[in-house]
Amino acid sequence: MRTLCASTLIGEFFIIGFAGLVAMKDPDLATATVWTVCGVAMFLSVALCGVITRPGGVALGWAFQIALVASGVFVPLMFFMGVLFAVLWWASVHFGRKVDEAKARFAAAADRPDAA
Repeated sequence: MRTLCASTLIGEFFIIGFAGLVAMKDPDLATATVWTVCGVAMFLSVALCGVITRPGGVALGWAFQIALVASGVFVPLMFFMGVLFAVLWWASVHFGRKVDEAKARFAAAADRPDAA
């Protein structure tokens, strides 16, 4: 699960950076504010890669997905990108858990002496 979730979060890292470039063109938003918010969000996306397997890590990831969708208020394309990445996040968690369970079953079967 960790690999799939981390891949999704790293993809979001780049999307947030590109959204910052788009948001800079909005005359109502200060450049320093845009890059402070984007920088914090980019840092969080990388930091979340390290806490995915810890208790509450997936929940933090979901909160991050909600914030990404909500960023569409400032950059409307982020509504679409946020939902797209939320679906990718769901798939990463869902299928990642299935892969982890299959690996555990395979390892348990390999440890049994009668498995040969």
